[in-house]
Amino acid sequence: MGSEPQAHDATRAVTATRAALEVMERLEAAHGPLALHQSGGCCDGSAPICVGADELPPGPNDIRLGEVGATPVYIDADLYGRWGRPELEIDVAPGAAEGFSLEGLLDVHFVTRTTFCPA
Repeated sequence: MGSEPQAHDATRAVTATRAALEVMERLEAAHGPLALHQSGGCCDGSAPICVGADELPPGPNDIRLGEVGATPVYIDADLYGRWGRPELEIDVAPGAAEGFSLEGLLDVHFVTRTTFCPA
């Protein structure tokens, strides 16, 4: 029993740097439509995971923060609340991603930057 992810009402809750957008454009050209899922720790770390749009559907507790380029960005509602509902910026850094995120194929990984995230 699936349901649509919740919409988030904040405008510009998520943005991306030019470098991240360029990587997403390259990935979309190679793999088709994408989705970013902000992971919340432990095994996946706290990095955004980039996958094909149909490979990891958002769950009923995910909220859609918005889009960066043509790519929707999702986060678990509880995690977003624990983090204090920050504005997130997706960026890119050198070095392959850990795990199955697509940008690792380009020897880079996405990172999330924010002005506030409690320790």
